Amino acid sequence: MRFYYMTRKSTSDIIKLVRANLRHARRCWPLAMSSANKEILKSVTRQFRFSISYGDLVLLDRGWYVTHTGLIRLARNNRCAGIHVRPVPEFSDPSAQRWAFEATVYKSRACRGFVGFGDADPSNISSLVQGAEMRVAETRAVNRALRKAYGIGICSLEEIGSSTFQSETVRATEQLYPDQPIPQLPAPVSASLSRRME
Repeated sequence: MRFYYMTRKSTSDIIKLVRANLRHARRCWPLAMSSANKEILKSVTRQFRFSISYGDLVLLDRGWYVTHTGLIRLARNNRCAGIHVRPVPEFSDPSAQRWAFEATVYKSRACRGFVGFGDADPSNISSLVQGAEMRVAETRAVNRALRKAYGIGICSLEEIGSSTFQSETVRATEQLYPDQPIPQLPAPVSASLSRRME
């Protein structure tokens, strides 16, 4: 992980970000902001510089979740050397829309890689993304690999199950972006990948 030198300016920036995150959290989730959740928010903000206003974090009933957006932004800020993703045919069944992917994150050119796996099928994703099982599986694999690479202990939003993901994601999106419509995902084009896996 890339570490920042704690100059007076960087310390001031972190303090401002912590205050901004607390302010956004109180506005979006006033009833869920327990003392424990406040301390966790302060900790992940200081350590990873996640921003609620950028969509990096979401507070659900079970605690804080990092988003795919937040993980990708963290990787970019830390100059991640690359992410390699491949399908895992032995755990995939395209005809049943069941997909499994393996992702490897390289933090530097000399890094041997941090591996994560992700799977998705109609039974474990939200109805909001039905038909996009392949992309959900790929995103889950990338998220797990990035969390391993950068030592992030909290789970990612995209990894959680179907019913919770659907209700909580809609609610969180409406709270964070009240003036913006929730995007609808088109069906994925997976035929060519399916043929390669057969």
